[in-house]
Amino acid sequence: MGKIGGFKEYNRADESNLAVAERVSNYNEFTIPVPKDKLKEQGSRCMDCGIPFCHSGCPLGNLIPDFNDMVHQEEWQSALEILQSTNNFPEFTGRLCPAPCEKSCVLGIIKDPVSIENIEKSIIERGFAEGWIKPQPPKTRTGKTVAVIGSGPAGLAAAQQLNRAGHTVTVFERDNAIGGLLRYGIPNFKLEKGIIDRRVVVLEAEGITFKTNVNVGVNFSVEELNQFDSIVLCGGATERRSLPTKGIESKGVVQAMDFLTQQTKVLYGESIPDQVKATGKDVIVIGGGDTGSDCIGTSNRHGAKSVTNFEILPKPPVGRSESTPWPFWPLQLKTSSSHEEGCDRNWLINTKEFISNDKGELTGLKTVEVAWKMTPGQRPELIEKEGSEKIWPCDLALLALGFTGPEKTLSEQLGIETDMRSNYKAHNYQTNVPHIFTAGDMRRGQSLIVWAISEGREAAREVDLFLMGSTNLPTKGKGDLPSL
Repeated sequence: MGKIGGFKEYNRADESNLAVAERVSNYNEFTIPVPKDKLKEQGSRCMDCGIPFCHSGCPLGNLIPDFNDMVHQEEWQSALEILQSTNNFPEFTGRLCPAPCEKSCVLGIIKDPVSIENIEKSIIERGFAEGWIKPQPPKTRTGKTVAVIGSGPAGLAAAQQLNRAGHTVTVFERDNAIGGLLRYGIPNFKLEKGIIDRRVVVLEAEGITFKTNVNVGVNFSVEELNQFDSIVLCGGATERRSLPTKGIESKGVVQAMDFLTQQTKVLYGESIPDQVKATGKDVIVIGGGDTGSDCIGTSNRHGAKSVTNFEILPKPPVGRSESTPWPFWPLQLKTSSSHEEGCDRNWLINTKEFISNDKGELTGLKTVEVAWKMTPGQRPELIEKEGSEKIWPCDLALLALGFTGPEKTLSEQLGIETDMRSNYKAHNYQTNVPHIFTAGDMRRGQSLIVWAISEGREAAREVDLFLMGSTNLPTKGKGDLPSL
């Protein structure tokens, strides 16, 4: 390593944010990059561990100590080569990944872990700024054709890997722009859509064909897929979870994804006559995950009168829980930038009723405090606390409750077997229909962006093996080093 003992000399440095009052006035990204000289120091904090647990913490198997060292050495182009050998889209993961690698960083046992995610983002952004990111079309074509259904991170990763293998790849997206949930499920203040667009330009130049407004099984028959030698299903887990609660049909109870999607489409010039707005309203976001956080940030930018967040689970500890020691993913409180912008957070709250007026318009929520009874060997039991009912004023309730699994349209029409959770069954990413493969949330259920990219890469390798009998595509932990 270039700096023996660098972790002793330098403290962790992260990106800072614009002031709340400034950033909530628009929908732009608001992070302030770490200066280049400080990034060199951050790279030097990597300890050259005997066993780098960050490798196992990262679902992509990123070669983290290697690119950290190159950043310390100021060999940025080499750092980019190493990073891209295992990760197709560091510009996405560097913004959106919760960084399980950092949670398993050995330095994290005694000090703040290495700022791996920020280093990753800095490498790829410099690559684009310096013009190092260039299309890499294959030198030869195999004559094989592949359809990729879905253009989220799993679909895009599968498409790029299969194209690199020389296959002719067409990506079908049912929405009007490429990106899947990256496009319309993630607010602009976390991922400006130009970041997606510049990557799509590269992928198109490499030879990938993109077709939007094509909903396979709806306005594009599954029979038309017979023209392809193989198919990769990467449609995600998009069945939204609801609540079996009285008054759920009230006007003003809205699924989070509808709320977020509408805002992004309006931001990019589409007309949504009945757009759901939080302006001047008492907003309650039900669900304490990342989507709930995104709804909070968007509501604040709309100019909500108040924003309240409900979570049915207990409040996590501020520090790492003893039940999740290093190097496991920690159970601990996460406070996002959206929470910091203004939000009343409440735990162990269950919604009992959505209250509406005689016009069916939402006016309030009735809740009850709860506790969880834990019995060894049994599922946790939800216990309501007597006398804890409360009415909350509410004009807009946003359901950020996650997803129950993939939609059934494709599985039913293509004859794909599903498991108990409705995920598409697959062995080595291959479904019961031999030439059809699946990856990402459609196969494993709702998960992280870094898992989606990993799944897409691994599925592409299996498809290539199926089509050609052998494959040179990398598998996890064994990256290829593309020439730039």
